[in-house]
Amino acid sequence: MPNEQQGDVLPAHEEGGRIPKGEDREHGRGRKGGTIEGSGVNFQGGKCAMVWILNVSLSKFMNRNIMAGIKSLAKDTAIYGLSSIVGKFLNWCLTPLYTYLLVPAEYSVIVNLYAWIGVMLVLLTYGLETGFFRFANDPSKGEPQTVYATCMTSIGVTTITFLAVVGIFLEPITRLLQCGAHPEYVVMIAVIIALDVFASLPFAYLRYRQRPLRFAGLKLLNIGLTIALNCFFLLGCPAIYSRHPEWISWFYDPGYGVGYILVANVMASAIILLALLPEVVRIRWRFRWGLLREILHYSFPLLILGLAGMLNQNFDKMMFPYLMEDPQEAATQLGIYGANAKIAVVMIMFTQAFRYAYEPFIFARAKGEDKRGTYAAVMKYFVIFELLIFLGVVFYLDIIRYFVGPEYFAGLTVVPIIMLAELFSGIFFNLSLWYKLTDRTQWGVYFSFIGLAVIVAGNVLFVPRFGYIACAWSAFACFFAMMFFSWLVGQKYYPIRYDLKGMARYAVLALALYALGTGIPIDNMALRLGFRTLLLCLYILYVIRKDLPLSEIPIINRWVRK
Repeated sequence: MPNEQQGDVLPAHEEGGRIPKGEDREHGRGRKGGTIEGSGVNFQGGKCAMVWILNVSLSKFMNRNIMAGIKSLAKDTAIYGLSSIVGKFLNWCLTPLYTYLLVPAEYSVIVNLYAWIGVMLVLLTYGLETGFFRFANDPSKGEPQTVYATCMTSIGVTTITFLAVVGIFLEPITRLLQCGAHPEYVVMIAVIIALDVFASLPFAYLRYRQRPLRFAGLKLLNIGLTIALNCFFLLGCPAIYSRHPEWISWFYDPGYGVGYILVANVMASAIILLALLPEVVRIRWRFRWGLLREILHYSFPLLILGLAGMLNQNFDKMMFPYLMEDPQEAATQLGIYGANAKIAVVMIMFTQAFRYAYEPFIFARAKGEDKRGTYAAVMKYFVIFELLIFLGVVFYLDIIRYFVGPEYFAGLTVVPIIMLAELFSGIFFNLSLWYKLTDRTQWGVYFSFIGLAVIVAGNVLFVPRFGYIACAWSAFACFFAMMFFSWLVGQKYYPIRYDLKGMARYAVLALALYALGTGIPIDNMALRLGFRTLLLCLYILYVIRKDLPLSEIPIINRWVRK
């Protein structure tokens, strides 16, 4: 089962597979798409018409080529983005299967183990994907295939070493992960990690080679195989076993349950790695130790940043079993918390959809304008959009709750808290442009460690007393702190005049409508949902009136003008 938190979002210079030339940075000027500096014509001094014709023709030719490149990049980005969003959605759809078939204590095993998998994937790729892109696009570092082969050799050696360490220390690792009854679980998650780590660079190579369709196809195939195999083991096999146990008794154990989720993941990951073999065997294998040292020097800060970010998302699920005295109660609570946290994943999916769909529209309208004004506009619309999603989910939670099994309903109280935490995380991501544009990426590490300190302290201090609700509020505090400090420091190094008052009005309005919609007791569900729908419409009408007139919305504007 692919982990939603493995960092599907591509760094800015990886989208489309190549580093854009002339990237807009504070410390340097690049070419701006669609214009040629110095193309203005001065007819004084007796310049002839022929010079003007040649100048305009050249300008039009270059504009066409630049726009073609932009369209190609937009197409590739759309494919990468769509595969990521669809993949998350399909993976998200496994949650009902698990929660209706497994009790919370059983499901907690998956929640805990996949949190560890997410962290180990970041640790064992140690920033080499981004390092590969950086050095493969630098002609002074040698041939791109040499860079790729060097990175593949490094990641292959470390992955094999990881498997050897797990094999040698299998017993203590099994005790640490509280899988004493099933040491094979540890073996399987180690194999899953190894397969996915080794596949990460071939996927990066596909992006570099601008093969978005193959990239997206394999990503979706991975999800499709995982879903199909889960359905086979968790639904198909029990049905067959109940009628003809002799058909499948040679490989199927009806009491294995959770283990088959790991088996399905191992099989899917193995098939995908086999499909990626052309990207492994069809290269010239050259290894340069000096080049690897340079790449590791570049990638190490990215490892620290990625590791801190992944721990911010997964620390509560990793440490929860160790923070409560009663192991059975800890397992039950972790299962409930993990399942309800999945409902909030809808916020992450819509965040990605916003970036891939709406940001290009905003930037396309801002040609020639001050980019900082554009960044401020993107942030405001992002907040408006996310608050709309927040209201849409919490207002219809009476229906959405059936996304998880009835045994998990007790944890629905964490959904609004986690969704607001994800809102802060999304704002932090948008704010992060300031330290990327000014080459002060060390600040990203500092903010991530601030967030990690908050979430560790919150979980350690309050989970033993309050249970999983403390996990939700710790995540809320973690991402709020990261967001606040990033905005505060960013105003010093790269000041952007965000519309704080406007965003605050939307936040107050959304929270007021949420309090009104959930605070007024209405026993009849139809009336309750109808009332909340009216409140949601009030929010939408306010958005249309203040910041998004119908005449400004693509497609709809054609009808309004009529």
